[in-house]
Amino acid sequence: MAIYVVMEPPGRGERSDGTVFVRDGFAWLGFLVPPLWLAWNRLWIEAALTFVVMAILSMLGEKLGLAWAGSALSLLVSLYVGLEGQGLRIAALRRRGWHEWGVVEADRLDGAETRHALETDVPPDEQPPVPRIVPDANLARPAQTGMALGLTHTPGRP
Repeated sequence: MAIYVVMEPPGRGERSDGTVFVRDGFAWLGFLVPPLWLAWNRLWIEAALTFVVMAILSMLGEKLGLAWAGSALSLLVSLYVGLEGQGLRIAALRRRGWHEWGVVEADRLDGAETRHALETDVPPDEQPPVPRIVPDANLARPAQTGMALGLTHTPGRP
């Protein structure tokens, strides 16, 4: 099963239709075509930075006659975007004012949407009550016997 991070838009109304589900895991398209994947997800600065870094690494590798080194370093950039791409999406949404509702575990996106809808549609009066912890009155009172418990002296007792 996959984990989806549920991000809700700013302006926390009762029903948000703009909820975004971000799958937590490796982004294969982010690994294969990092600048395009970042631009598709509206991470403009990250896309431009990735494009510039990959271009500089490629040119540097050709100028030094080490094409394999430029390719290997570009592969590392692609690997980084594949591994951290979803985290970059979540961070960008947080910067835009979105808040994290929580996580949902599901096989596919539609299952995650269904689970989220079922969890948010529960009225407050149908939610299970929060248990109250009431201290026992007998535990709060000191022992009434003349006997001291333990090996230490109890102040006020003989």
